[in-house]
Amino acid sequence: MTANRPATGLPPNVFTLNYSPQLEALRGDFIFYTDRIIRLLVEEGLNHLPVIPKTVETPTGVQYEGVGFEGRICGVSILRAGEAMEAGLREVCRSVRIGKILIQRDEETAEAKLFYSKLPPDISSRYVLLLDPMLATGGSALKAVEVLKEHGVPEERIIFINLIASPEGLRTFCGKLPLLRVVTGWIDQGLNEKAYIIPGLGDFGERR
Repeated sequence: MTANRPATGLPPNVFTLNYSPQLEALRGDFIFYTDRIIRLLVEEGLNHLPVIPKTVETPTGVQYEGVGFEGRICGVSILRAGEAMEAGLREVCRSVRIGKILIQRDEETAEAKLFYSKLPPDISSRYVLLLDPMLATGGSALKAVEVLKEHGVPEERIIFINLIASPEGLRTFCGKLPLLRVVTGWIDQGLNEKAYIIPGLGDFGERR
C-alpha cells in the first residue's frame, strides 16, 4: 500500500492513506477499526524510512540480496491518547523501544506545556515514529518535536503518525517543520471556534 499526497494544497511532506469507501466505512466501529487503521498507518510510516542493501542467507543455504532499515527505530507516544497507538506499533515492530511525552494545554496562556518525558537514552541515534491520533491546532505535536530535538533527534529522522488531522493544523505543523514527514489516515473539514476538529471523533482517549 502506498500513501497519497492529498490534493488539498497542503504541505508536500504530508501523506495520507489511499481514500476509499472502505477507509471511510472504518470510522464506524470505533475501537476495532481504529486499531486496524493505526496498524496501516504504522506500516505506511515504515515505508518512509531509508533502507540499505542486506544479504540474507535462507534456510536452504541460498543467499538473497534484500534490504534492511538503515537505522534503529523508536516509538514515542504523546500522552495520553498516543498510548492507544503503541499496540499497533508493537504488532508491526517486535521489541521496539517506546518513549512517552506528556503535554497539556495551559488554560491561561493556551500554550502547550511539557509535564513529563521519558525517552530511550540513545534516542538521538534512532528514527522516531511520533504517535498521536489527533492533530487539531498542532500545538502539542510541535512541543513534542521540540522535546525530541532537544534530545538530539534530527528533524528529518522524525515521522509523525496520526489518525485524523485538520488542514489548519497540518499547515502550521509542517510549515514549521519542513523536513519532518507526516503520515495521516484522514484529513477532516477543519476546526470550529473552540479549535476542535470537525466532524472529528471527540476525545480519542475517552473513547478508548
